[in-house]
Amino acid sequence: MGREYFSGDPSRPFADAVLIDGKTLYLSGRLGLIEGTTTVPETVEEEAHLVMEEVQRILRMAGMELDHLVSLQVFASDVSLWERFNVVYRGYFKGQLPPRAFIGSGTLLFGARFELQGIAVKD
Repeated sequence: MGREYFSGDPSRPFADAVLIDGKTLYLSGRLGLIEGTTTVPETVEEEAHLVMEEVQRILRMAGMELDHLVSLQVFASDVSLWERFNVVYRGYFKGQLPPRAFIGSGTLLFGARFELQGIAVKD
């Protein structure tokens, strides 16, 4: 089994993603932080956009896009943000939405509201 690891910051104690046999990508948890910081944006909507952009960035590293996602988990510090997240989320997909869980997680790293983790497969 061939593995290709993707990591934007080798000082972190994890890889951003791992591609198995050039086909299946496993994404580590992604946050929607202001670029280059550990700061969460003021609004829910801005954070939702940033976390979706972060997922896209990791997918692009492996030559993929959002439509390659086959599973996504959304961890939310407050499940009442479900609809506000969904308004932003829906705007990122052209085709069928991937299967997804929206999980109440309690406190997230850096006070984030959302953390996304997923699996993508090249057709």
